[in-house]
Amino acid sequence: VQLQASGGGVVQAGGSLRLSCAASGRTFSRSRYFMGWFRQAPGKVREFVAAINWSGGNTYYGDSVKGRFTISRDSAKNTVYLQMNSLNPEDTAVYSCAAGRPALSAIRLSRMYYYWGQGTQVTVSS
Repeated sequence: VQLQASGGGVVQAGGSLRLSCAASGRTFSRSRYFMGWFRQAPGKVREFVAAINWSGGNTYYGDSVKGRFTISRDSAKNTVYLQMNSLNPEDTAVYSCAAGRPALSAIRLSRMYYYWGQGTQVTVSS
């Protein structure tokens, strides 16, 4: 399984970006897999951003992005998206996508995800 993240860049505060994570090597639709987005800023621990389950489309968000970010999936394309609105400088980080089958109680734990894509840098200027 390979995950390819893309869509990062530099944006001004208040702007928007959409990240994509394309999966290959396995079809995730109708599976029990979750796709998650995590981010890590310099000097900080990795932070859970959002997750979605492929079969039901249920979504989960970290507290710091709730109401601003939206995760979605396109099963036909085996791709997950992260729409990020109202970005602020605190959102600056390397964003990585991951796939796994965590229990709901562990959905925010990065160690529960088996497959990881390379990160994509998001920089929000003030």
